[in-house]
Amino acid sequence: MSAPRGSRRRPARWPRMRRHRTRRRADMPLLGGARPPIAALLALLLAVAGLTALVLGDRDGGAADAAVLASQQHVAEDGALALRASLDESITDLERAAAQFGGAAAAEPDVVLDRLGRIYNKWRGTAVVDPDGGTLLAARGENIPLATVLKGRDVLGPRLVRLPSGETRMLVVTALRAGDRTRLLVASGSLNVPGISAGEDRSLLVVDSAGTVLASDGPSVARTAWAKKARRTAAADSAKTPEPGGHPGAGGHLVGQGRDGARFAVGYAAAGRAPGETSAAGTLGLSVITAVEITEDPSAVRTQTFGLAAAGILLVLALVVGWVLLRTVQRPLLRLYLESRRLARGDLDRPVPSFPGREAARTGAALESLRRQLLGGRPTRAGRARGGFGTRGTVAVCAVLLLAWAAPLLFLVNRAGTTVSVPQQLVEDQRRRTDTAADRVRKALNEGWADVASAAQAVAGHQQDDAGAVLEKTLREHSRYRSVYVVGKDGTVLARAGATPRHPEGRAPHPDSVVQLNTSGKEPAVAAYAAVPGDSGRAVVGEYDPQFLVSMVTRPGLGHVWLVDKGRRIVAADRAHGFRAFAPLPGRHLQDLALTTSGAGAKSSGTAVLHRSGGTPDIAAAAAFTGGGAVKDLGWQVVSSQPASWLDLPEYTAQRRTMLAGLLGVTAAVACLGWLHIVVVQPLRSLAARAEALAAGDRRTVLFPQHHDEVGAVVRNLELIRQELVRQRQERNR
Repeated sequence: MSAPRGSRRRPARWPRMRRHRTRRRADMPLLGGARPPIAALLALLLAVAGLTALVLGDRDGGAADAAVLASQQHVAEDGALALRASLDESITDLERAAAQFGGAAAAEPDVVLDRLGRIYNKWRGTAVVDPDGGTLLAARGENIPLATVLKGRDVLGPRLVRLPSGETRMLVVTALRAGDRTRLLVASGSLNVPGISAGEDRSLLVVDSAGTVLASDGPSVARTAWAKKARRTAAADSAKTPEPGGHPGAGGHLVGQGRDGARFAVGYAAAGRAPGETSAAGTLGLSVITAVEITEDPSAVRTQTFGLAAAGILLVLALVVGWVLLRTVQRPLLRLYLESRRLARGDLDRPVPSFPGREAARTGAALESLRRQLLGGRPTRAGRARGGFGTRGTVAVCAVLLLAWAAPLLFLVNRAGTTVSVPQQLVEDQRRRTDTAADRVRKALNEGWADVASAAQAVAGHQQDDAGAVLEKTLREHSRYRSVYVVGKDGTVLARAGATPRHPEGRAPHPDSVVQLNTSGKEPAVAAYAAVPGDSGRAVVGEYDPQFLVSMVTRPGLGHVWLVDKGRRIVAADRAHGFRAFAPLPGRHLQDLALTTSGAGAKSSGTAVLHRSGGTPDIAAAAAFTGGGAVKDLGWQVVSSQPASWLDLPEYTAQRRTMLAGLLGVTAAVACLGWLHIVVVQPLRSLAARAEALAAGDRRTVLFPQHHDEVGAVVRNLELIRQELVRQRQERNR
């Protein structure tokens, strides 16, 4: 068959010109386009398959101990925090009392100790000592070793001493200035961990930086091998810098082996201080160790077979998807590049073959039409092809296949359900920690009342005009108050510092106690009332800042925590979840639990239950204020709820890892196929439209490549073909 007419009229210089203009692009490195996303998709899917087979292995029975161990660490952290706060408060109170009772008009030593005992009853012994001769001027309570007090140059501040009986005391020494003389005010306190009940199954130890046991409670474990290891570990970690936002001191847990194969879950925490935090007790190097025997046999979770099956299915899908993308996307795109380059070079003898896929077929038909036009034919739309399965549809089918593997892992399979096994020790720990939180709030409110009573003592010794200075100093030294003021017997505010008082106008002050001023509104109002001595009717009032109550109930690892009043209305909640003031507890079982606890009377410990009805089971606990003091009439309690899914149980660990595998599969599919759609599918659809327009006779639109890849190379070749067609038309016109 003879060649078309246009081939005989083709100028000899066009092929040479094409070779010259395409020499720089003939061996173009094709690093972009379809190859990187397809290769990345295959690599990521293989990695996800390997990770699925690895993380979904069988979880042995010991994995169930992880939640119990973490719980013991939190118990130790609560104890260390309570110990440090109690010691810091004792040190601060003594220093403040020395400043209040001293001065030019200082009272006699016996009077100072009597006043100190009326306000604070936390110390086991107090004394006033003359530092020059070591003379004991006055004493109350147990004997204080004066030789230890006067030993060394720097006698002021807290220190730990060992009594002849073997007990350890913390001595606090502060200066008591009386005119031009300086005396020493000394107080001794015990090192018991406040708020944590040991009982018959839990052991508590307080150790120093050398690992020496300073105080203990519960079963004797100090001489066991694991206890010695825990003491050494706690002593070594006490010097570590705590992590920001976590417990202000190092902490950890370990498993101890006892006699007859008994296992103990041990937690330890240092009573240290965070960077930039001021704490006198945090420098003593104390640590709290707690231990409880593990009596339950943890169950094992078998997921290895499931993990291997899921990894195998994903591996097959990865190979299928890779083969489909190579056959329907990458290979046709490379063939289009080669065919367009052949036509741009002037090789017009062979027709352009047909291509699979809608976009590739349309572009191939347009190239064949352009080849005929280069040989002298006319522009035509006869070569337009729209049949076949499009590249977008191919990518969508691949995405559906991969999501069909990942979606069940995310939402359906390996669900823990409501029958998950929760160790009874976790329920008991939730009760103890809630009881500790309630005791912590109670002590903080009582300490606040003691501070207000101390301010009332100072106000009694000043004129009414000078009371404002005392109030300003009290507010500045205590961040727990939003305002401090003096109220007269008719309810009139005589002096104040801080925010606007919320004492009911026209009502006489409450007797010495902590009072809840409202039961509705936007925020709770709680105040400590202390009568001014020797002045009938006047009282000093300190209103607590609501954020102070929030900080008291915020503890890591305790779940949702609420502080509720006598009517079981929310007064404060942990910082992570927030609250609406005076709202009811969220959940009928929590309201019933709070009602049961409030009706238990002066019970020494709280109540905890494992609630399983509907959804994820949770451990709920409630503890009322016990122990009396200024808050004895409040009737408040702390309620907590810990979802079981937040615990490190093997069933939930397997569920989270299964969801992680599904999430990684979704991420790999969406990222790589989305990448392929952006850099290949959309440009390929645009390429088909531009090639058809050129074949239909559009000679004005300049074709400019957007990317340095296969599609961009085809666009460059189409631009060369367009230029040649324009040149041929100009020659025919001439």
